Order: sequence, then C-alpha cells, then structure tokens
Amino acid sequence: MAAPKKGDLSASEREILQVIAAGNVQQASKLLANNDVRVNCLDEYGMTPLMHAAYKGKADMCRLLLQHGADVNCNQHEYGYTALMFAGLSGKTDITTMMLDAGAETDLVNSVGRTAAQMAAFVGQHDCVTVINNFFSRARLEYYTRPQGLEREPKLPPKLAGPLHKIIMTTNLNPVKMVMLVKENPLLVDVAALEKCYRVMDLLCEQCVKQQDMNEVLAMKMHYISCVLQKCLTFLQERDDKLDALVKSLLKGRDSDGFPQYQEKFIRDCIRKFPYCDATLLQQLVKSIAPVEIGNDPTAFSVLTQALTGQMAFVDADYCATCGERGAEKRCSLCKTVTYCSLTCQRLHWFTHKKMCRSSQEQGSKQETHTPRLKELQGTHHVIHFICAAWLHHRAIHCWGTYQLLL
Repeated sequence: MAAPKKGDLSASEREILQVIAAGNVQQASKLLANNDVRVNCLDEYGMTPLMHAAYKGKADMCRLLLQHGADVNCNQHEYGYTALMFAGLSGKTDITTMMLDAGAETDLVNSVGRTAAQMAAFVGQHDCVTVINNFFSRARLEYYTRPQGLEREPKLPPKLAGPLHKIIMTTNLNPVKMVMLVKENPLLVDVAALEKCYRVMDLLCEQCVKQQDMNEVLAMKMHYISCVLQKCLTFLQERDDKLDALVKSLLKGRDSDGFPQYQEKFIRDCIRKFPYCDATLLQQLVKSIAPVEIGNDPTAFSVLTQALTGQMAFVDADYCATCGERGAEKRCSLCKTVTYCSLTCQRLHWFTHKKMCRSSQEQGSKQETHTPRLKELQGTHHVIHFICAAWLHHRAIHCWGTYQLLL
C-alpha cells in the first residue's frame, strides 16, 4: 500500500478530523469502520488523526484510534512532531502514558532536534516530562515472567508483574507511598513474593547500567525500589502486622520539630548502597546530600526526587504530609499547617503530628510542614549540574527546558 500523502484526504477523512475536534467518539467509530477512512491519513501539515486527538487531549479518541491501528510513531509532520510530542504538549499525562504503552519512541526528535520530553519541558508540562522520563515498558518486566535458558521456573511469577510494574511506574518516590502500594495488593504482602520482586529489581538495575545506552537515572530508581521492597520484607519477617509498623516508623517525627529522621536516614542509606560507585549520578547525589545535616534542606527525598523524576522545585503545590502525593487539599482542621491527600493519610499521620499540632495552634504558626517535600535547593549550583548531567546519560533528556527555568 502506498504511503499516505499530505493533504490527500477523502471526504470521510476530512470529516473524521472534524469529529475528533468535537470529541464525538461514537461518530468516529462509525467513520473508521468505513474502508474510505485511513487511520494514518495525513492532513496538509502531515498530522494524523492520532496526533490531532493527542494534541486536543481527547483520551477516548486516542484509545479508539490506537485500537484501529494508528501508527504512534508516525513523524510525517512538517516539523517532525510525533503523537507523543503532541501528548506532552497537551499536558495530559493519561494520554502521554497511553502513547508510551502503545510503543511510542521517546528518543525521536523533531526538526529542531528536540525529544518529546524536551518539548513538554519547554512549555512547562513537567508532569508529562516525568511520565516520559520514568516510563518503563511492561514487556521488559514480563521478560522475567518466562523461564530463561535452563530455568525451570521464571524469576518473577506472572501474577506479580502487574503490581510490581505499578510501583516501577510511580513518580511519587516517597517511601511511605511505595509501602502503601505494596500494602494495597495482597499478592505483594508476602515474604516469598517480595524476595522475588526485589531480586528482579536488582537485575533491572544492573541491566540499566550495563546496557549500551547506559541509563543511570533508571538504574538508581530500580535500586531505590529494591531497597524499599527489601525493607518491607524485613518488617514482614519480624512482624505480622501487614507493614503497619514500617509505615509508622517512616512517619514518626522527632520530638523537637516533627522531622521524620528514620525516613531521611533510610533514603540516605538507599543512595549509599547503590552498587555502582563510579556512577556520575551517585557521586552528585552524595555531593548534594552529605554536607547537609539531617533536618535541614535539601532533604534526601527532595534531591532524589528531582534527580529521578525531573519534578522541579518551583512547582507551586502542596504535598501530603503522609505519602508525599502532590496536590493535597485537606488541611489539619486544628493547626492548618499540614496538608493531606485523604482522610486515611491524615489518620496515619496523627500519632506523630498531634505532638506538634498543639504548639502550632498556640503559636498561630503558618510555617510549612517539615515532612520531606520538593523544595528549592538553596544556593547549590552543583545541584543544577547534577540534574542535567544525570539526564545526559539517557536520550529522554529534558534538561534543555528545565535548565533554563532553573537559572
């Protein structure tokens, strides 16, 4: 079949572009059933229906087009844009994830040499940047669900692939959040399951470092997740409380100011245990964190989060005092100084927050919570350097846009 030509559209194909703009999925489905409509047809600018749907933020329409065989990596656009680039520009993380799940290549560049992550960063869509740079294909994980070579059993039981992949894909690196993801799936709250999972994470970490296009950022994330899973395993072996004790220890604040020392020490220890000592990212993380006294900024959590996800300090948002989820809107009704994403998180945090709540009320304090959250790394030019240097180790680099915003 001949490749579609720009602007060579049938009446039905012109109609489907109008239908996409209107968001009429039912009508689009009828048109796609017509042999006169090519799902990868090109308008005069070289845009496919999928590109139009992605840019306009029409998730259901994107799903329909992909089901009908839309080419997610078509780059016949006059400036070389792909559907993933348009998804990133739209700011829709669900559509960005959908494109990635469909096989979108993250290292394709447009006519000015920018990747989808860089384009999203340039227009301030940092959530989409985070999704793109933290994407990990489930197929890569499912490789371990099949026996390899002389193995009689796979390294990872197939039933664990889904729950583990959800943890890998999370962009909230707060250890409490990760433990909660483990707790919510009964398949993972098991000693044998956790042991298999963390061993696979270690293999993935090694793979990321030794692959031809070395990815230190993803390797560090795999290592960090492995550390969290190992900590869950240790607590399950010692206590039969479904990890409640681990959550409590991570949240417990010191008496003087409520700062969660155990959580800070745990994250620092995770970084210290990264097995590849020569890694540039490790050296820069240590350089940023080591001189800082526990309880001061930047915290290990903020440094690690900015390095691995690209979430920037200047994003104005409240973070849950319990799990670190962004966009928390519920405040403590008494002191008004801490925020939560849910009633569940508020209840989990109360045992330690109540010690500080009364004094906050008495002082009428409006100071921010001391729970680790994304904060600006004060006066540390090397931090900007390490974020950029880290991303330079893999092609899904976004620092061109974020670097300028940090200066």
